[in-house]
Amino acid sequence: MIRANAARYPISAQCRILGVPRSTCYWMTGHPETEHVDPIAGDVRAIWRDSRERYGARKIKAALERKGVTASRRRIGGIMHEQGMTSAYTRRRFKPHGTRVNEAKLANLLDREFDGYAPHTHPASDLTYVRVGGGWAYVCLLAGLANRGIAGHSAGRTRDAGLVLAAFATLDFPLTDVQVFHADRGGEFDNTRIDELLDVFDIKGSLSRKGNPYDNAVVESTDRLLKKELVYRNHYTTIEQLGHDPDDCVWWSDDQRLHSTLGYRSPKEFTQQGLVL
Repeated sequence: MIRANAARYPISAQCRILGVPRSTCYWMTGHPETEHVDPIAGDVRAIWRDSRERYGARKIKAALERKGVTASRRRIGGIMHEQGMTSAYTRRRFKPHGTRVNEAKLANLLDREFDGYAPHTHPASDLTYVRVGGGWAYVCLLAGLANRGIAGHSAGRTRDAGLVLAAFATLDFPLTDVQVFHADRGGEFDNTRIDELLDVFDIKGSLSRKGNPYDNAVVESTDRLLKKELVYRNHYTTIEQLGHDPDDCVWWSDDQRLHSTLGYRSPKEFTQQGLVL
């Protein structure tokens, strides 16, 4: 703009009004290549910012396509690199201690078949650990296989059946809708309180095989997202803080986050369109 108006107004006056150092203006005049800014850079930054700095090039590409803008992941990655935008990253996982294996004689009814279920009928669950202050706390997630949403969740200091039941208490649909409840073989799922819940509502229990995390791959994946998009980006000092943050993360994951498994739709959008996996 300064160059375009150089014949009408003194460059020094324009620089003073626009708050641009004259030395910078003259330097850029001699280096025109520095003036190139990718026209989609603003859109990329806006999507990255709205994703709470969680999206990488793949998700930003999908979000741009929803706006009618086509760009390669390489181009988007270059913009992110130039402007210092980085997505949430995964850290190596360390378990604080071992837990008792659930020896209940329940079959793996899912057998790694995670698709083809009606909404609410097949929730799957797992617990993941979070550092809180000087100790460990746990988050229990209930994932809906029909749309990969987080149907229920809870947080607490104790890894036991009470944490699982607290997650069930947050469901927004009746337990009579549930047909099969799948979980890994953590000891918290081998409890008379859990058995009573399943019996009362006529729910079939399903357990992963020993040492087979892939048998509960959907929830394992959801746990990883929770860690890299929430836990690793915060420092928790109280259990109350941990209990509040997943509420926001669940809203983001279900209402806003684009899931590649769902054709880059959010679980809410996927369900509203009458779709199931």
